[in-house]
Amino acid sequence: MQVAFTKMHGLGNDFVLLDGLTHAIDIDAAKVRRLADRRLGVGCDQVLLLEPAQRDGVAARYRVFNADGGEVGHCGNGARCVARYLKDRGRAPHDAIVIEALAGLIRLDCREDGSVRVDMGPPRFMPGEIPMLASAPAELYEVPLGTGSVRVAALSLGNPHVVLRVDAVAIAPVAELGAAIATHALFPQGANVGFMEVLDAEHIHLRVFERGVGETPACGTGACAAVVAGRRQGLLGPAVDVALPGGHLWIEWGGQGQPVYMTGPATHAFEGRIEL
Repeated sequence: MQVAFTKMHGLGNDFVLLDGLTHAIDIDAAKVRRLADRRLGVGCDQVLLLEPAQRDGVAARYRVFNADGGEVGHCGNGARCVARYLKDRGRAPHDAIVIEALAGLIRLDCREDGSVRVDMGPPRFMPGEIPMLASAPAELYEVPLGTGSVRVAALSLGNPHVVLRVDAVAIAPVAELGAAIATHALFPQGANVGFMEVLDAEHIHLRVFERGVGETPACGTGACAAVVAGRRQGLLGPAVDVALPGGHLWIEWGGQGQPVYMTGPATHAFEGRIEL
């Protein structure tokens, strides 16, 4: 079966988007892995599948699959690309768009400059919600690794995130340490791991190792998690410019119980068809 696809990216975090709004698309882990393969398929970090919404007032349901075939609850960069896709094709007549994900309803606002602002919802800190094996919530947790340990913040924004503060992200052991934490027994569903360098209260540098993918040029939920973690530790203010390898995201968080807002670009790359 041939299916049409659209290739998009948010700061280099790239996606193969499949539009199943009018015709159902049968997808499974093996097909996702083939689509994501940069030699044998189209190549991407995640596959995004659009399906008809299950609620009134919602433009579409979107599902997110990592390159390894595993389905996850949400993707900030992916949500921006979905909003831009729906807007550009007339599937969403207004700039304000609501889409449905495993993590819940996502509210987005398409801007005239091409950027998209996303209401990521409030972060969750209870260990069972992350999920993480811990007896009580804490600002920082000790994660044992070999002969030592690292201190990390942990939270959920629809996906589990861990954030480490480092002196210099350029030389941080993202591949090795990221993989060790992402697959650690403390995180039964795995975790995305952010390495954060704080420049001042309004600027950070960030690299993110994503579970099931590896390091990506940008991770929207990872940027949000880093700002939330930094703000809880008294390191950051309510609005922060996050510099990632692929570019910049603008993250806002008012504090406990408040939603996190992310603003960044969503870019169309090309379209095509592939046999699945």
